[in-house]
Amino acid sequence: MPSLKEIKGRIASVNSTRKITSAMKMVASSKLHHAQVAIQNMLPYETMLEHILKSFLAAEAEAQTIYDQERPVKRVAIVVFSSNSSLCGGFNANVIKLLQRTIDAYEQKLGKGNVEVYPIGRKVYEKARKLGYDIQGDRAALIDHPRVSDCIDLAMELGEKFANGQLDRVELLYHHFKSAGSQVLTNKQFLPIDLEAELGRDHERDLTSTVATEKAQEYLRKNRRKREVKEGETAPLNDNFIVEPDMNTVLSKLIPKMAHLMLYTALLDSVASEHAARMVAMQTATDNADELLRQLNLQYNKSRQQAITSELLDIVGGSVNN
Repeated sequence: MPSLKEIKGRIASVNSTRKITSAMKMVASSKLHHAQVAIQNMLPYETMLEHILKSFLAAEAEAQTIYDQERPVKRVAIVVFSSNSSLCGGFNANVIKLLQRTIDAYEQKLGKGNVEVYPIGRKVYEKARKLGYDIQGDRAALIDHPRVSDCIDLAMELGEKFANGQLDRVELLYHHFKSAGSQVLTNKQFLPIDLEAELGRDHERDLTSTVATEKAQEYLRKNRRKREVKEGETAPLNDNFIVEPDMNTVLSKLIPKMAHLMLYTALLDSVASEHAARMVAMQTATDNADELLRQLNLQYNKSRQQAITSELLDIVGGSVNN
């Protein structure tokens, strides 16, 4: 049985660790709130662009551009998002595993050397370099400072390669942020753009809370449904568009904007998911520390009581002998 001094030392050590994990949880919660605000600021633009594209496609289904035409796949690019730091549970490990599975599947079909990797995040960059993948630059700074301009530059680079025939398919690997307690690992086709799938995808996000427990999430969902019913539906937009000079020309401008938005949305989703995963991981670590402290305090009190009882018995036994 450990001595009282050893138990006391362990209690002090666990207390120090608990302070760190609790502080990191609060920092992650604050960063998650800022990431949610960034997504909220992007959503009106996404909603309007999606509405316009849906209306155009409904008006003229035959309209096509080079960016939404399927062709035989000979060379693939994968844009993968991770974090720059650790202590966020299985966030990075899950993305890296999905990247390895995806590359292995393509290499079996296309052979080695036909897959390019665009890592966004230090963790996936280091792992991809260690595995010897064909890495196209290091964009770890995007995770700390998500900027639309950088996403547009990357989307234009990928779009030019796709238009020139250097790439036949581009995929995005990232975590889709649904709520503080749910981040869905996603593999999405970026180019050629599947407009029907992209415009009909799930947009469900909970950007109102940083609470991760299931009961709290369910309570917020119910209250939000009641509030939406009371507020009613907004009036639909006027879809009577006059297209000049023609549908294909307009779509050739709108579809690249859709590609820019897809990349920026994936970046914001990944950043928010990272902070949510770190918040949950640190909350779990803090709860485990609390449980360990409870057990150590119980063990300390038992050992202390046992030591006191032993000393009393020695005193009583000495007095009897005298």
